Amino acid sequence: MKLLLLICLLLLVVGCTEKETSIVLSEDVPEFVKESDFTSIDWEQKAVEFENSNMVGNENKSGIIGANMPSLNGQKWMWHLWGVEALGSLTVVGLHRETNEVHQILTTGWSLQLGGKNNGADAHAPSSVKIPKEGEWAILLYVDKHLFDTLVIEIDE
Repeated sequence: MKLLLLICLLLLVVGCTEKETSIVLSEDVPEFVKESDFTSIDWEQKAVEFENSNMVGNENKSGIIGANMPSLNGQKWMWHLWGVEALGSLTVVGLHRETNEVHQILTTGWSLQLGGKNNGADAHAPSSVKIPKEGEWAILLYVDKHLFDTLVIEIDE
């Protein structure tokens, strides 16, 4: 009986073990980006298109004009943030879900300067972006080196 119980317990433990894949950080990723920022991503919380707008994101937190037609080709995206007190820097970090690789998304570096109010948001910033491969992406937004929001989007082309 004890042997049967031990075998059942062992099968349960082995069956419930999930394959762990580690995050692949690029060498030049900003030092304030932590691996724990990626493990807390809710992949089911997809960015949505805002009502009566061409903006995609997490309403009343962050939104992007230009991301409603995401592609692998370089694009111009306008970032919008709500709840930002001071106009500091915006750092954008992309995580490809399938490969767990972290990539720079902005074409000019990891960060850019936030501008003032625009389209109802407290801060905004225009940028050029290049997504390196197809798939599901988590776009992590840091304001002044602190994680601000995460956008989950699908890149098809």
